[in-house]
Amino acid sequence: MAHIRIHTAPTGGDLAQPLAVPRLQHLPVPFFVVVMGLGGLALAWRRAEHLFALPVAVSAPLTALAAAVFAVLLMAYTAKAVRHRAAVAAEFAHPVRGSFFPTITISMLLLAIPAYDASPWAGHALWATGAVLHLMLTVVAMNRWIHHPGTELAHLNPAWFIPVVGNVLVPVLGVRLYPAEVSWFFFAVGIVLWLALLTLVLNRLFFHGPLPERLRMTLFILVAPPAIATVAWLALADVGPVAHILYSVALFFALLLLTNAPRFLRTRFYLSAWACSFPLAALTIASFSMAQRTGAFGYALIGEVALAVTTVVVAALAARTVLAVARREICVPE
Repeated sequence: MAHIRIHTAPTGGDLAQPLAVPRLQHLPVPFFVVVMGLGGLALAWRRAEHLFALPVAVSAPLTALAAAVFAVLLMAYTAKAVRHRAAVAAEFAHPVRGSFFPTITISMLLLAIPAYDASPWAGHALWATGAVLHLMLTVVAMNRWIHHPGTELAHLNPAWFIPVVGNVLVPVLGVRLYPAEVSWFFFAVGIVLWLALLTLVLNRLFFHGPLPERLRMTLFILVAPPAIATVAWLALADVGPVAHILYSVALFFALLLLTNAPRFLRTRFYLSAWACSFPLAALTIASFSMAQRTGAFGYALIGEVALAVTTVVVAALAARTVLAVARREICVPE
């Protein structure tokens, strides 16, 4: 996402130039955000189908698509790691792009939820791998920020939530697999570090200028932590005040971003545009979860609207991404 810009394809005598570019070397790890968007939408439809007793006609193919995209990207990025180790190392050490490596483990955690229903063994293995690796990446990210080698205030953006707040996704399935204490551990780590980072990110946004255009869509990530935390809390405990607070914060950030819709619509297409997909899906899932637990019609209505918006947004992003790939505008040198 970060620092990924769409380039216009050369014409005329430069037409052969892109063919000489080692495209695999420039495969960006933020590409896995596409899996998060597709997987999140699949889970949102899955929750809607369950809540309204609908046929499993949308979530199943979306889940299959998300799994296929994940498999292709994982194989491609593994090949990049084997053939272009220096490029992967540079991306991992990058103060902005490095925050996107946990999108791989978050994708695993998302796909583990439907996988568990189809094959408990496979879902369990996928969840365990994703949870352990995500915890390791959280520790790496925290060490990097503490010792701040080359990290500056300008590097701070909402994508920093990804390594630490992804932990709150673990309990959604984890509470069904292991003692609740395991899920409480991940939830506590994610929620406390979210609050700390939220203060830093808001300080960055309020007092140090707007985000660069290519990172503008990462503002949607503000919605994801409290939305997913709502779902995780409902998996761990009764609704209570905490769920209401978390959901209300997520809804407020969504309303705040809605008032900025004209700015987002004027933004040129970057791969970072996918940053809006998973947060919207997370809000949809949280809305349906609150509706199911409270029986309040308002939550279901918000969920229906959010599901429609998320579906349109993901479809538009997918079409634009396919077009960008066809035009060789992605996986090129910056």
